[in-house]
Order: sequence, then structure tokens, then C-alpha cells
Amino acid sequence: MPKRGMQPIRQRELILAAVEAIHERGLNGVTMGDIAKRAGVSPALAHHYFGSKDELLSATMRHLLGEFALAARRRLAVAGDPRARVDAILEASFAPDQFSPALISTWLAFYMQSVHDKAAARLLAIYLKRLEANLRHDLRPLVGDGAVAFARGIAAMIDGLWLHAALPTLHRSPDEALGILRDYVDGRLAAVALS
Repeated sequence: MPKRGMQPIRQRELILAAVEAIHERGLNGVTMGDIAKRAGVSPALAHHYFGSKDELLSATMRHLLGEFALAARRRLAVAGDPRARVDAILEASFAPDQFSPALISTWLAFYMQSVHDKAAARLLAIYLKRLEANLRHDLRPLVGDGAVAFARGIAAMIDGLWLHAALPTLHRSPDEALGILRDYVDGRLAAVALS
């Protein structure tokens, strides 16, 4: 029987182990046993806490989404004007603690999983809707009705730069990715100001 109060600690350890295992072996190559071993617990305990690999992967995805949301909220809390708030979201997307190789691999695995898994697809849809809604909210004072298309463009660029980061031949550092996005945003804002 697990010790009282250990469940949240063990669950977090298993989630972090899942991120590392997915990075090392890929989503399809990972078993609950691999993840449990990496976390230093028995496979039975991993199953006790999560029931199945799919449930652990869903919990891992929710954890990553929660960590990103927290990183974004921290930056948004100190951002002043709408342009600074847009930049806060960009910074959260490419913060070093959000943009590690293991996290990049795991996010991409979840994107692929969402093609066949309704729960993963639902979580990704929620993430994308929130991302675009936050961007739209802060872009609207800057570009008016163009905020919808602008927010979609930024979200697509974030995904594209993450994809580049996962490929050894196209790898971009967080600073480089952030610079590309800032150039895009500044260019679009300048074009709106001229029109």
C-alpha cells in the first residue's frame, strides 16, 4: 500500500519520467514499465496511480498544459500594455523551461497522438483555443478586426518553430525562435500602422 500523502509526489515523478522516456524512446516505444523504472517505482504502483499508459499520458499532457499556462500567467501579470502582453505569451512559449528537448519531443508526440486519440485532441483543442483567445484579446486594441487572423498566424508560427526545434537539421534556440516571432509581430504591426 502506498504511503499516505505520497500520491501527488509519485504522480509528479511518473509524469516527469514519462516526459524523459518519451523523449528517449518515442511515444510508441514507451511502456508503463519503462516509465515506472525511470521514476523509481514499480509498474504496479504506476498502474495504481494512473490505471493505464493512456491515462498517464493524458495526465502528462495536462501537466504540460498547466505548466505553460502558469508560465504565461506569470509573464502576463507584469506586462503592461497590449503589445507587452503579446510578448509575454511569446516569451512563455519559448522560455527555456518550456523549450527543452524532452518537452519538445513530448509536445510533438502529443500532437501526433491527437490524430487518433479523442482525449488528446480535446486537450490540444483547448490549448489552441486559449492561446488564440489570449492573443486576440491583446491584439484587438492594436489591429482591430485583424486580431483573429493575426492570432492564428502567431499560433501557427509557434507550432512551426517548435517543429523546427525538434528536427536536428532545423533546430532553433529559444532566443532565435523568439526573435523570429517578434520580427513577425513587429512587421505586421508596422504594416497596420501604415495602412
